[in-house]
Amino acid sequence: MTTTNVIKLKNRLVELLDTRSVRRGDFTLSSGRKSHYYIDARRTTMAGEGLAIIGELGINAIRSLGWNVDAVGGMTLAADPIAYAIAVASRHSPPPLDAFTVRKEQKTHGTGRQIEGCFEKGMSVVIVEDTITTGGSAARAAEVVLAQGGTVSGVLVLVDREEGGVEALRAAGHAVHSLLSIKDLGL
Repeated sequence: MTTTNVIKLKNRLVELLDTRSVRRGDFTLSSGRKSHYYIDARRTTMAGEGLAIIGELGINAIRSLGWNVDAVGGMTLAADPIAYAIAVASRHSPPPLDAFTVRKEQKTHGTGRQIEGCFEKGMSVVIVEDTITTGGSAARAAEVVLAQGGTVSGVLVLVDREEGGVEALRAAGHAVHSLLSIKDLGL
């Protein structure tokens, strides 16, 4: 993908996030931190246009970074549409990738799995996350993948809130790439 196309797609993604996902007010984040804004990224990641743009930008980033992986996924629910979008986009940018989702708890029935979808022991994966504050969700997903015999080539984040999450993941030994930051959103 050309640099011009990447810039156009990122600009459109910023517009979508700004109009659909950014809320201003007083919020408590999943990390427990307080914030004067909230990014409900699902309002963008679950929209048709958002899925198409995120898929293209995500697979482009994975290929550009040289992350040679088998699958993409992360903690359900936030990571799910991002992983699915990238898996679909990879069909046009071989080799194709599959997607998986990490449950917060291991199932107590059926197969008893904590990782659902297309994940097998020995796979190399990219963990995806919609919005990162502390990095806790991505770190938990990576721990589960590692415990199940996979390797984590990197963490791909839609929006970095620039509150230490990227640095925490890097300190834990993970390569991290953010498609956007709060600065891109004017926050």
